[in-house]
Amino acid sequence: MSPLRLLLAAFGDPGHAFPMLALGTELAGRGHDVRLETWMRWREHVEAAGMAFSPAPEYQVFPSGQRSLKPYQAAVRAAGQTRSVVAALRPHAVVADIITVAPKLAAEAEGVPIATLIPHVFPPEAPDTPPYSLGARRPRTRAGRAIWRALRRPAAGGYERGRRELNEARARLGLQPLAHLHGGISRELALVGTFPQLEYPRAWSADVRVVGPLLWEPPSEGEPPPRGDGPIVLVAPSTVHDPAHRLLRAVLDGLGREPVRIIAALNRRPLDGPLEVPANARLVDWLSYAKTMPHCDVVVCNGGHGTLARALACGCPVVVAPVAGDMNENAARADWAGVGVRLPWRFVAGAPMRAAVRRVLAEPEMAVRASAMRTWIDANNPVARAADAVEQLARGEGASMAAEEGGSVGAGELRGWDSNPQPLG
Repeated sequence: MSPLRLLLAAFGDPGHAFPMLALGTELAGRGHDVRLETWMRWREHVEAAGMAFSPAPEYQVFPSGQRSLKPYQAAVRAAGQTRSVVAALRPHAVVADIITVAPKLAAEAEGVPIATLIPHVFPPEAPDTPPYSLGARRPRTRAGRAIWRALRRPAAGGYERGRRELNEARARLGLQPLAHLHGGISRELALVGTFPQLEYPRAWSADVRVVGPLLWEPPSEGEPPPRGDGPIVLVAPSTVHDPAHRLLRAVLDGLGREPVRIIAALNRRPLDGPLEVPANARLVDWLSYAKTMPHCDVVVCNGGHGTLARALACGCPVVVAPVAGDMNENAARADWAGVGVRLPWRFVAGAPMRAAVRRVLAEPEMAVRASAMRTWIDANNPVARAADAVEQLARGEGASMAAEEGGSVGAGELRGWDSNPQPLG
């Protein structure tokens, strides 16, 4: 088949840029003409993978010394610039990150097929489940389901406000208003880049494909643990949150006298004060998760989806201490799926951290479930599955790989994973 012209666009934070880099690398490797629009910091990696680079329009949307724009005001202005890129490239399809609204609006204005890449679990709630990012688990009783149904009406007000603001932006671009909520997610193709085992059971529409996590990281080296034979604990903190390194300090304080070996990453963020590193720990500025995690027994993280997915893809159970936003949701899903322990941020200190790590090491079922997720990703190649779906959209082949209801595996079913878990899509 002839090569396709494809425009990809992603927000520049690693949790959003890395999955799009993974997808773009695969598509470029298949011989397609791929252009990726994102922040300048990733230009070298985009071009090294054989893609063309376009700098993403950036506007101040948070309070600062300069006059800021409201999010949808910024989207309208950015869409005007991106539309010229779409018109010049004439792509067969556009793939936009879920929080990158401008390329979606520009593609729609130019009549180009649109896919949304969701680099985490699917945000719209399944019936009778808590609102996304609240951090509450799926209810197990009829009473619990009734409570969340009752609370759904107040939460719907926020969604309705978002729909109204998005429609105002659409009107400025000459687009028709949307009647449905979650208008930032394409109804032609939505790629959900997470493990189906982290998704609550629901009826999936044909336009949604839970393909598995799209993993990518900059080239770097792994890190050996301190000498010894104890379990290896990797501290993998957020690259955005926790500037005081509270998570790292809690691990070193809580596990410094434990019979474990600790590898701790600073993620290129300086310490704000002295730090005592115990003899059983090794502190590094940066390391490759892909090369280090396969040798670890526990990963301690803040719950960014990319880090969580990488740990599970390497077969490592987790301790998740969420700071904010979707980290709370990711921690709840890891807890629900039985692949880790959730430690609320307010309890992050030496003693609670020690208890959480001890629990993971004492319950081998968590490691068994995490190992099954490694087997799943090895067998299913999420990046290739996502690229297949984009090619189908670009060639007008439709949703021929509709997601199957029940493909998402519940926590109670994880014991049977070592047979052959069925993927969605």
